[in-house]
Amino acid sequence: MIVRRAQQRDFPGFLSLAAEVEHWFGPMVDEPGFHSAVERHIRRSTALVAVSPEAEAVARAGLLGGMLFDRRTPVQHIDWLVVSAHARGRGVGRALVAEAVRRFVQAPGALEVVTFGADHPGAVASGARVFYERLGFSPAEAREPGPEGGSRQVYRRTVS
Repeated sequence: MIVRRAQQRDFPGFLSLAAEVEHWFGPMVDEPGFHSAVERHIRRSTALVAVSPEAEAVARAGLLGGMLFDRRTPVQHIDWLVVSAHARGRGVGRALVAEAVRRFVQAPGALEVVTFGADHPGAVASGARVFYERLGFSPAEAREPGPEGGSRQVYRRTVS
């Protein structure tokens, strides 16, 4: 697997990833705001993608995973992280987070992500909460519900 900064050619891959998780996150694929966010992160070099070496060799847009990162300090944010259903459980999400930490995270401070609340159907099905806990994040305060109406919660990790 190769983790690299996203390029404009990866935009369709972000839309494909979004299509896989709209049932948990709400509409994204046809939302101009999501398109703008992805394009802005690509321009700022704060979007990362994970690709297979085979796909990279032929410049295919099929992504194993993608991430949008906000590197404002002292609290830095994983704005969006999705791993394709066929690649889950293979270390793709862990590799994306590790690369984001290597490239972007500055100490001291905190790294945050907003994920599903404990009662959200995606909390267990996606494995997101367990995933972040295994990476050293701890559950923190609740957030406003997502666009689909499901609960959300901040997960935070101290950076020193």
